[in-house]
Amino acid sequence: MPSFDTRVPAVLVRVDRNPFHHGTLGAVRSLGRAGIPVHAVVESRTSPVARSRHITSARPGPVAAASAELADFLLRVGDEVSEGPSSPLLAVPLDDVTALALARRRAELAPRFLLPEQTEAQLLRVADKAALAETCAALGLPHPRTALPTGADEAAAMAWALGLPVVAKWSRPWLLPAGAGLRSTSIVRSLAEVRELYARSPEAGSRLLLQELLPEGRDLDWFFQGYVDSAGRCPTGATGRKERSWPTGAGLTAAGRWTVNPAVDRAARTLLDALGYRGVCDLDFRLDRTTGAYHLLDFNPRPGAQFRLFTDQDGLDAVRALHLDLTGRPVPPPSPAYGRRFVAENYALLSLLAAPRRRYAAETGGVRRRTEWAWCAADDPLPALAMGRAWLVHLLRKSLTALRRRWTPAGTRPAATAPPAPRTAPDTTSTATPPTAARKDTRPRP
Repeated sequence: MPSFDTRVPAVLVRVDRNPFHHGTLGAVRSLGRAGIPVHAVVESRTSPVARSRHITSARPGPVAAASAELADFLLRVGDEVSEGPSSPLLAVPLDDVTALALARRRAELAPRFLLPEQTEAQLLRVADKAALAETCAALGLPHPRTALPTGADEAAAMAWALGLPVVAKWSRPWLLPAGAGLRSTSIVRSLAEVRELYARSPEAGSRLLLQELLPEGRDLDWFFQGYVDSAGRCPTGATGRKERSWPTGAGLTAAGRWTVNPAVDRAARTLLDALGYRGVCDLDFRLDRTTGAYHLLDFNPRPGAQFRLFTDQDGLDAVRALHLDLTGRPVPPPSPAYGRRFVAENYALLSLLAAPRRRYAAETGGVRRRTEWAWCAADDPLPALAMGRAWLVHLLRKSLTALRRRWTPAGTRPAATAPPAPRTAPDTTSTATPPTAARKDTRPRP
C-alpha cells in the first residue's frame, strides 16, 4: 500500500439526499482503511454510511445547495474536525452539484481545503448535458445525435426526426426539484410523452434535450474512471464493462467488470487532455454496433459510485490517488487487477428480477478475481445491515403507494397540488445559456 499523509483528514461531501449512494461508503472505506480520518457530509446522521467503522464523523449538510452556503458550511466543518486553522483538509465531492459548488468557491476554500485545479466553467462543459454534446462535436468525439427544442411542437418534430423512442435528458439534472417525479434521464416512446415532458421545463429548472436512442444489448455499455493529477497525468485511468444496470439499459452500474478496452481508454484520455481536466472523473460509453464507434453518454466530474471496482493489487484507487497527489505524495504506477468485479447488491437484485436471462461475454484468458461488494464487507458489516433495513422500508412504502393509487377511485383522489419549486442551484445558472447543439440516470430509484 502507498504511504499516505494521515495527518490530512478527508471531508466527503454529498448534497444529494440519497441514503443508498454506495459510492459514499466506498470512499469512506477506501480512505479509512488507509488510516486517514474520514468525515462525511451526507443526508443525515442515521445514514447507513454513518454506521461504518471506518468513518470518524457524519453530519447532515445544509438544506439549500447554494455554493456560498455550502462553502461557509464546509469552513465551519473544517474548524470542528481539524487540529488548527492552518491544518489542511481534503474535500471530496461525491455528486455533480457539490463538484460544481466547490469549483465555483475554490478561491475561498483553497486556503483550507485541498482541491484539484478546476473551474466551474471547465466542469460545466461536461456536466451540462447540452454543453457536453457541443464539446464532443467540437472535438470530433462520437456522441448520440442530439436536439435541443425551444417549444413543445418543435420537441415533437425533433423526436420524430430522431426516431422514436428517444432519450430525454434535462441539461442540468442537479436542478431537478426533489419529490417532483422527474428523472434526469428517461426514454419517451410517443409524441404525446415528448410534449408532456417538455411542458415541465419550467419546473425542471433547465432545458430538455432529446437524443437518439442507441440500441442496447450485451456488452455494449462501458465506463472509464480515473484521476488526473496536478501534472495532467492519469495513472489510475481504467475501463470497465457494465454487466448489469439499474434501470436496465439506462442506469447506474449494478454489476461491472474491470476489462481492457483500448478504444474507450483512448477516447476518454483524448477528451481529458483536450479539456485540461484535473481531478477524479467518471465517463459512460455505449458501442454502436452499426458503426463500431463508442459514443460518450455521460461525463461526471467526481468519483462514480462504482469507483472501487478499479482498486489495483496494491490497494490504489482514484480517491486514494487524489489524496496522495494533493498531499504532495507520489502516485505509484498502478498494478491492474483485470477481471475484478463490482456488484451493488440492491440494484443488482432489481436488475436480475427485471432481466433474469441476461448473459455477458466470458473473460478471456481465464482470469477470475475477487468481487467487490458495494455494501457487504467482512471488516465492516453494519452499513449493509442498515442499508438492507432502509431498503425494505423504502420498497414497502413504494408498494403501498402503488396499491393506494390502484385501488383508490379516480373521483376520490386528492386534487393535484402545485409542483414544487426547483432546488436552489449552486449559483451555476448565472453562466451562459446551454448551447443550442447538444444515459444514465444519476439518481436511480426502484
